[in-house]
Amino acid sequence: MSPNIVVQAIIKERIMQKNLVIVESPAKAKTIEKFLGKDFKVLSSYGHIRDLKKKDFSIDVNNDFKPSYEIPADKKALVSTLKTEAKEAETVWLASDEDREGEAIAWHLYEVLKLKPENTKRIVFHEITKSAILKAIEQPRDIDINLVNAQQARRILDRIVGFELSPVLWRKVKPALSAGRVQSVAVRLIVEREREIHAFKSEAAYRVTAVFLVPDTDGKLVEMKAELAHRIKTKKEAEAFLNAGGAAGCRGLPGGMSTGTTCQSRKRPGTASGFDAKSGRNLPKICAQAEEKVKCVHFCHICMFNCTKILHKKLAI
Repeated sequence: MSPNIVVQAIIKERIMQKNLVIVESPAKAKTIEKFLGKDFKVLSSYGHIRDLKKKDFSIDVNNDFKPSYEIPADKKALVSTLKTEAKEAETVWLASDEDREGEAIAWHLYEVLKLKPENTKRIVFHEITKSAILKAIEQPRDIDINLVNAQQARRILDRIVGFELSPVLWRKVKPALSAGRVQSVAVRLIVEREREIHAFKSEAAYRVTAVFLVPDTDGKLVEMKAELAHRIKTKKEAEAFLNAGGAAGCRGLPGGMSTGTTCQSRKRPGTASGFDAKSGRNLPKICAQAEEKVKCVHFCHICMFNCTKILHKKLAI
């Protein structure tokens, strides 16, 4: 084969690849390229292509929290390849995931590759099928800057919190640990709860219980246990309450006081097996109750139907 034929074949291939599609995952690239055909070339960004600088704070707090991004060393070769391919393509399709991170990846690609708005289209799909991919190509949209800003705000907040808190973990807990917006809030909740436990002061309380003899429907006396709705705080108040009850004719109250200490143990965290066992015990009861309600409703419908028939007969008469 002559060199001229080889050059012509390369030029023809370049011309045919008018469209460049950039996805997040390399596993999706080959499959999607098969669906789209020869006019499309599909490459992967392997996730984010740039991030905040690792060693610097990278947030200009005095300038509207402006972030300072850099391309990691392990992504520079990839970015160079994407730039070359983007220049040779007539249209670049940004096909990252439809969430905050995916939208931010699309925006970073747009900025780093210096794409033009008239030559750039944003597409999303939720399944790797030919119909879903072709439908996405037919319905392109612009980059959602609101989602991009949401991701940037979350990343900036992570850096602001983590940059100050992570070194404390290195010194006090373990090296190489990191903390961000979620971990810091969780730590605060734990600390506040622990402070409440240490500051708690035990107080005496008196519970009043009684047994009443009341007549049932047949006139027989049956026992009914009851408890006072509130706790009495002091022993003096409890004795006064008992004495008042004795004066009113209640038996056994003056000598019915006993003291003791009760402690409610903390419940252990739930486990998957425990949840399964509990659902196995409770589900039949719930189903039985639901079945009874259905029967009741069905019975009410039958009664209404019968009453309606009787009413119609009387009206006819």
